[in-house]
Amino acid sequence: MKIHNFNAGPSILPQEVVRKSAQSVIDFNGTGLSLLEISHRSIDFLEIIEKTTCLVKKVMNLNDDYAILFLQGGATLQFSMVPYNLMDQEAAYLDTGFWAKNAIKEAKRFGKVKILFSGKDQNYTHISKNYQIPYHVDYFHCTSNNTIVGTQMKTFPQTSVPIVCDMSSDIFSRKLNFLQFSLIYASAQKNVSSAGMTIVIVRKNVLGKIEKNIPSYMDYKIHIQNKSILNTPNVFSIYTSMLTLEWIEKKGGLSILEIENKYKAKLLYDEIDQNNLFENKIHKEDRSNMNVSFFLKDKKLEKEFNKMWRKENIVGLDGHRFLGGYRASIYNALPLKSVQFLIEIMKEFEIKFSS
Repeated sequence: MKIHNFNAGPSILPQEVVRKSAQSVIDFNGTGLSLLEISHRSIDFLEIIEKTTCLVKKVMNLNDDYAILFLQGGATLQFSMVPYNLMDQEAAYLDTGFWAKNAIKEAKRFGKVKILFSGKDQNYTHISKNYQIPYHVDYFHCTSNNTIVGTQMKTFPQTSVPIVCDMSSDIFSRKLNFLQFSLIYASAQKNVSSAGMTIVIVRKNVLGKIEKNIPSYMDYKIHIQNKSILNTPNVFSIYTSMLTLEWIEKKGGLSILEIENKYKAKLLYDEIDQNNLFENKIHKEDRSNMNVSFFLKDKKLEKEFNKMWRKENIVGLDGHRFLGGYRASIYNALPLKSVQFLIEIMKEFEIKFSS
């Protein structure tokens, strides 16, 4: 039975990654041990973490000025780790959605936060490009893709201030100049791996510039010194990340994925725009290529539409509990055929219920 998986996270992974990961749980590389049983200090795992580190740098075209960390606690922990390590007096943030708002809330515990733009008054349907980053702030923080509402930053500012970016829901989905960022973090359960691991990519020279008595687990420098195994890491998730990065390389890298993702998103947005029963509320220039939110113009039809798509083995189409409506998360591994199938369902629904 074919399942069309539009879950926002944990989300769809490449099928070959799922198969290889599953096999490793039974017998890892012919060792007779499950991947879940091997020591995180064994040669087998040290090879995994070293290869995954190299793949991150290769796929993102990063140099050795950057350290790659595989931590736990999700993006939520990073909301505190970032200001703990980088904020001396004040930082600048964009408030572009629910997770950005949470990042701001945590940063305020460590110092002053200057909000350069807030989309709250417009229900986060728009991301301003008309903001100025003060030269004196310790860093500038943004969220590249807003999973709940479905907005995405298409460009990033030119500034001498260190840029910190939460890329949890669109990392590895497009080609960017990643060297423009001083720190990137991303929870893994979207485009990378299973839940329970967070990738942190940090330019080493931005660390150690402020005097703080940072607890060991919250200190990026200590994690770098311990090569992500200060404590027992998520062995399975790091291994699955390695397989996913190998899959990305095999496909041709981020440039190819970006073309595919743009095409899938355009097909779906075109259908929403031309379908009499649906609407998307995001400003067109800010629409996400990862998370497509849409609504029925007549809420009375929700029961019928829900019945229709669920009957056809589509899962994960419900909108976020804070927003309602629908959300199709079309990450790297979601096949084009699944997007086309959803579009056919929407067309059939329009024929059946359009007055």
